[in-house]
Amino acid sequence: MNCLLIYDIADDRIRAKVADACLDYGLDRTQFSAFHGDISRNHQAELFKKVTRLLGKRPGNIQLIAICETDWNGRLMAGRPYDDIHDQEAT
Repeated sequence: MNCLLIYDIADDRIRAKVADACLDYGLDRTQFSAFHGDISRNHQAELFKKVTRLLGKRPGNIQLIAICETDWNGRLMAGRPYDDIHDQEAT
């Protein structure tokens, strides 16, 4: 099932660890603090548990939103995906 994980975390170290966890679960970066991908509900639950543990009691907000395929395919998007922009900057 598709999901969107978004976060707002002030601590750079924790924010980087949350991003690494998203990548470890095979999610793709959508924006700087947003990842998306198609992972099972069990993996979504595992990932959410892991990232909320990383945040702990520090200030921040993490949201994992499950999105059905119909809604995902109906999403609207303008501009280029995050990876396209940063891949081009690296060359």
